Amino acid sequence: MKSRGQSRRLQIKRTKENWARPEEVNTFAEIVKLYRQKKIGEEEFRRFRLQNGTYGSRMQANFSMVRIKVPSGIITPEQLEKLAFLSDGFSIGGAHVSTRQNIQLHWVQLDDVSEVLRGLEEVGLTTREACGNTIRNVVCSPFAGVCPNEAFDATPYAKAVAKFFLRNPMNQNLPRKFKFNFACCQEHSLVRIADVGLVPAVKEVNGQQVKGFRIYLGGGLGPASFIAELLEDFTPMDDVLPTCMATVRLFDRLGDREKMHRNRMRYLVHDMGFVKFQKLVLKERIIVNATKSTGVKLEIVEEETPSAAPAIVSHESNVNPTGFQRWLRTNTVPQKQRGYVMAFITLQSGDITSRQLKAIAEICREFSAEGCVRTTPSQNIVLRWVLRSDLPYLYEKLVAAGLANPGALTIASTVGCVGTASCNLAITNSHRLAKEIQGKFIELGIDTEDGLRDATIKISGCPNSCGQHEVATLGFYGGASRVNNSLAPTYIMLLGGSTGENASLGKVFTRIPAKKVIDILLKIIELYRQERKEGEKLNEWIDRILRGEGTGSVKNSEGLKVIVDKIAQLPSPEESPDSYVDYGNETRFTAKTARGECAA
Repeated sequence: MKSRGQSRRLQIKRTKENWARPEEVNTFAEIVKLYRQKKIGEEEFRRFRLQNGTYGSRMQANFSMVRIKVPSGIITPEQLEKLAFLSDGFSIGGAHVSTRQNIQLHWVQLDDVSEVLRGLEEVGLTTREACGNTIRNVVCSPFAGVCPNEAFDATPYAKAVAKFFLRNPMNQNLPRKFKFNFACCQEHSLVRIADVGLVPAVKEVNGQQVKGFRIYLGGGLGPASFIAELLEDFTPMDDVLPTCMATVRLFDRLGDREKMHRNRMRYLVHDMGFVKFQKLVLKERIIVNATKSTGVKLEIVEEETPSAAPAIVSHESNVNPTGFQRWLRTNTVPQKQRGYVMAFITLQSGDITSRQLKAIAEICREFSAEGCVRTTPSQNIVLRWVLRSDLPYLYEKLVAAGLANPGALTIASTVGCVGTASCNLAITNSHRLAKEIQGKFIELGIDTEDGLRDATIKISGCPNSCGQHEVATLGFYGGASRVNNSLAPTYIMLLGGSTGENASLGKVFTRIPAKKVIDILLKIIELYRQERKEGEKLNEWIDRILRGEGTGSVKNSEGLKVIVDKIAQLPSPEESPDSYVDYGNETRFTAKTARGECAA
């Protein structure tokens, strides 16, 4: 290892949150004991364990998935090391980062869950309300606090909302799960696919700059998806918590508790119409403001945000490890604070080994001035406040840990839910397909093409959209097709979805055999290269095709479908036995599902 250049490095003081309560660990252990003794029923126990972040695993009654809440995705080196220890001791030697910035431990034996919770409690982590009909993990953009386009850092507010609602009585028995998303700016935004989405904003009032948020309500993805609508042009800070409370209270009171497939808040908003719902929220907010006690407020802890560039004392300018330039181009972003960058660590569909968790803990201590990392909704991990001059040395450490894959900020960073790897509702192995796509794209250098950088690929193993397929440039959800009494794994493909201020849902395009998805993606990229206008990106080209404004051989989506469907023909089992075996499996495909617990 080359010696690193020296610099006067900042150490940012961050508030260490303790989200855990030790008594909940003991309660969980006692309830499991009562369940084993058949002193409480199956349904009562199911609701309890879900309230405490413990899902059943696919077709395996004695194994669980433990979902750890990571508010705003912020996690410390000590917590990473504890996760590594718990994964080695009780899980499968690794963890999984979800699209809501949670960290999941899979295949934990039910009788071991209380020991996992005990270990998490020691480092201030909790699973409380990570599942069930509760307010789930509060998402915050990993760019918050360092984005040049943000009005202010949303992180303290996201953490305060998470703290306020955690264990709050109004959050214990909602009609269905409920999600908050905070953004830094409209570009890096998932606010329009959440029940409540918040974007920082500043408004001039009487000559003063006043902080607040633009709040969106009623979004969400699933078998029927809706894009959230703006409540009002500007919500001042004093009204942010009352607005959140009013929305939750209305959902609790008016949400459908009978029809499980229609009891998310987005259905309530859609059925009554947004204008009526908007009026109800504003009216309910008046009631909240008039009746809440003076102690009901957000506890905002503003944290240090240095803006001065570091003073470099010495630096070896010739350090340039193999592969570094490609990684630099696809995995790093300058912060608004001069001299610092964000460095993204590319995971494979959110998976990370216990050894890598420990390596990231050490890397974080050495390279990040804020002393923590953040998980991302794209299932990666980001180090922030890294000195630009340290990047070659950081890269060498990532190479040693097997974490130096390029492509984190490109189309190659494919999102995939866990699929049939552990989910009862999944039809296909979306998790493995996402890995296959990522591997092929990196092998072909597709991550290096500027025109493909902003496009996204997202995959779900069923229509429920845990992989967010409906807001991807190229989205897929799992299904099955039958030929001569044989089932094959297939995907419904969608085109043209997007996030951000002008978020849109993808259009259903065609059905594709699982084993032909990669071929079809490569064909679409080939057509894009041939027919794009100068400077046109893949997502822009697809939008133009969907509008019927193509100028080459592909004039519209129907023309594109003709080309794709020629490749997407499902051969017979005799012609291609492999087409009837899903990724990650060795036996014939079967579309087995079981009772899901997302809505329990």
